[in-house]
Amino acid sequence: MQGCAGNAAVREHGAPLTPAEREATWLGQWARLSGSAHPGKSGFALLSSGQDAFSLRVLLSEQADRRLDIQTYLMGDGQTTRALLHRLLGAAERGVEVRLLIDDIGAVGQGRQLAALDSHPNVQVRVYNALSVGRGTLTGRVLASAPQAARQHRRMHNKLWIADDALAIVGGRNLGDEYYSASEPRNFTDLDLLALGPVVDALSQSFHLYWNHGLAQPIGRYHQVDEGAWQALLASLAEWFETSIDSPYFADLRQRYADIEQGPLVGKLHWGEGVALWDPPGKPAWRGRPAFGRTMAGALLDQVGEPSERLTLVSAYFVPGRQGTRLLTELAEAGVEVEIFTNALEATDVPVVHGAYQARREALLDSGVALYEMRAEHEPDADIGFSVGSSASALHIKALGIDADRVFVGSPNADPRSVWWNTEVGVLVTSQGLANEFQRLTEIGKSPALSYRVGRTPSGRLYWQALVQGESVELLREPGSLWRHGGAGVSRLLRLEPLL
Repeated sequence: MQGCAGNAAVREHGAPLTPAEREATWLGQWARLSGSAHPGKSGFALLSSGQDAFSLRVLLSEQADRRLDIQTYLMGDGQTTRALLHRLLGAAERGVEVRLLIDDIGAVGQGRQLAALDSHPNVQVRVYNALSVGRGTLTGRVLASAPQAARQHRRMHNKLWIADDALAIVGGRNLGDEYYSASEPRNFTDLDLLALGPVVDALSQSFHLYWNHGLAQPIGRYHQVDEGAWQALLASLAEWFETSIDSPYFADLRQRYADIEQGPLVGKLHWGEGVALWDPPGKPAWRGRPAFGRTMAGALLDQVGEPSERLTLVSAYFVPGRQGTRLLTELAEAGVEVEIFTNALEATDVPVVHGAYQARREALLDSGVALYEMRAEHEPDADIGFSVGSSASALHIKALGIDADRVFVGSPNADPRSVWWNTEVGVLVTSQGLANEFQRLTEIGKSPALSYRVGRTPSGRLYWQALVQGESVELLREPGSLWRHGGAGVSRLLRLEPLL
């Protein structure tokens, strides 16, 4: 579940680049020079702005010389996805080897476009844990999955973007407008980690293992297109880009980076030790629930150990279960400052998951755990810190802050699905500077203009404290529509917690 790329005398096709090959690229040289004053360390930067996260992916696509490796759970249609596909085909035309690995559920309805992309001589597209039927619509896919439900509900949830085996982006963002502050009326508040240095070797190795696993199948096995289909795709993307270049989103990007006070796309690099962690790629095909020690979550817990001062957990979907609740309450009762930051019922896109969290909320509060829930609408003048592009948002971050010097950023939520059923990837960093930056971001997120602080009255009743039109209020009914409350209630009624 963790490792570094080896240096084979003869590199097989698609294997991680050798050090000499990597350093022959512009990005490889930049990474080497950046790290020359920090031997043995890796460099890291947090990407909290959706606009910056998108622009950096574009930049890496344009600067890559040898290879772009992209691993994603979902790929939605939209202006950011089309722009990135346009850049990827442009890179392929320059001779860059492009490899896209997407979970098969995220490829539903996009088979012909992905096959057209794959038809380019320098592009390969593979789908993970695939089905040969029901590929046109999500409804058809769900029905086709029923006979293999024990395996088909397990998905590859990893998100990676690696350029020339020199720079990597890992975190919560899939491909889609809502992850890059380009969607209206609602976007995700998300977080990525940019990495360079030795840890990228390990992340490249993780991609290589998934790419070459039997569960990763060429898209051409399921969708046939003409040999030159990529040319028509490139032409249509180029035509779309010409007519969309002045869209409000792209115009805002140009203005954002033309402003000298905006500063560089990537801020200060923090140097430290990085450990890349990932689930074994064959996990979706395992029978039954795996042993905890075989999962990425188990490896992460071993690496983290027991916090001594502080634990900050940020998770879009928070389902601690019985064991997780016990672990968190024991830490809080031992004097560790434990803070949980998740979505409010009114903000979550999956109310049924929130229902499982509701069942554990009082026990967490009673032990001293602090609970913050992100609101669906923030106050108009709030300094949000995270760029979401509109007043409506939902949390999508998956991160941990441990004591004063460690941060984990990756793809897993704090829920049973991420632990037992899906595959995940992330990086644990030891760097006080990065930990301080992460803590500053979470402090902004906990602001009453952005989030509810959940508490209990002396009589034991729950309340949600927030700032509304400049006034501090305590709501005694959990904010959220009737259907959201109903969805959360179904989760508790049917005891769905182990599957969420």
